[in-house]
Amino acid sequence: MSIVTKELTFYYGRKAAVNGLDLNITNGFNVLLGPNGAGKSTLFSMLTGLYQAASGYIKINGYDYKHDKSNIMQSMGVVFQQSTLDLDLSVEQNLTYYAALHGISSSQALDNISEILTQLQLTTRLDDKVRSLNGGHRRRVEIARALIHQPKVLLLDEATVGLDIDSRKMITEYVGKLSQELGICVLWATHLIDEISAEDQLIIIDEGKIQAQGISGELCNKHNVADVYQLYRSLTANAELT
Repeated sequence: MSIVTKELTFYYGRKAAVNGLDLNITNGFNVLLGPNGAGKSTLFSMLTGLYQAASGYIKINGYDYKHDKSNIMQSMGVVFQQSTLDLDLSVEQNLTYYAALHGISSSQALDNISEILTQLQLTTRLDDKVRSLNGGHRRRVEIARALIHQPKVLLLDEATVGLDIDSRKMITEYVGKLSQELGICVLWATHLIDEISAEDQLIIIDEGKIQAQGISGELCNKHNVADVYQLYRSLTANAELT
């Protein structure tokens, strides 16, 4: 399972938001790190088919959008930065409605993610309306929903923005563990360096370009810096990261 891009470019007017991006991302927990405006969300919009590249191409699990969009959609789960849950439906209704869009019955949908619901502590919240959940639990529902059709690629765009420290830690660690257990390719976009461990596959993006890619700890050693923040500062002029 993989995400491959070649010379990928996208413009807002005359400004290149994504500029000749070459990626080759395989199974495991892959972190896309960069400040706001670096091109992360634009890249995600292209990977999910919302934006069309000005040039270059994308292949996901060997499929390309020109010929195999339906196969790509079936093999991909997405958690967007902005919540897309229906607040007035219950947790179970949100899950089963999404499953129906993939042709999955309600009973099969819950079977597909029964263990995930347990691990995310959602089994007792299935009848609760999403409106009654806090931000952390809503994110857990979105993660469970994104996995309901058993995708091979999971994209998460700033999935922990606005959450408290404990919720961020729980969700980050869980998704990292899940990538190993399910053998799937996870791309996690963030601007928060405390969400990155030394073992994570790290991609640093700035001004629409890849500045570095590799195992986080090895990149720090290669560039002779003590941590990811110093690594980022050595490769870019941006001090926005926290």
